[in-house]
Amino acid sequence: NMAETDGLSVSPLRSLNDFLMESARFQIPNFKDSDKWANRVIQNLLYYQTNYFLTYFIVFTVVGVIHPTKMFCGMIAVGLAFGLFYYLTNNKQPAVAFKKDHPIISLIILILGVYFIVYLLGSVVVFLMGILLPIMVIFVHASMRLRNLKNKLMNKVEYLGLKRTPMGVILDALGLEQDFLM
Repeated sequence: NMAETDGLSVSPLRSLNDFLMESARFQIPNFKDSDKWANRVIQNLLYYQTNYFLTYFIVFTVVGVIHPTKMFCGMIAVGLAFGLFYYLTNNKQPAVAFKKDHPIISLIILILGVYFIVYLLGSVVVFLMGILLPIMVIFVHASMRLRNLKNKLMNKVEYLGLKRTPMGVILDALGLEQDFLM
């Protein structure tokens, strides 16, 4: 039932009935028992991972369709900021030399850069909303969705079978999966 690609298996898309509708049970987590809450979130992230990736894509796309220009400009601004940060942190000598040799041009570039960022701040906020809103929606669902027997069984089968899934790789990279599956 799982599609195999390079040792990575993709979990099946769970039915809408199981994910959101009649058979789905939701309850506010016990915030005082953080281990139990974290376990519920991680198990749901693993079990519903294909649904969550689809949810992320849909919410990101909806934000992009509502504000296409701001989304695009925000993407460009964030990309340029990361590129500039990467360049300046990895090539200190040329940047320092340029600043020393051309102080007026450096000041003008700094002022224009700050103006550019402030001008595009609304676009950057829309872009970050496009990234963070789906994560928030997924976290709320994973926190509130009570696990059913099928969810618990599939997570154990997938763990015992040592199947690597995209969400498992992400959680493992964050150092979260192993703690809660044992």
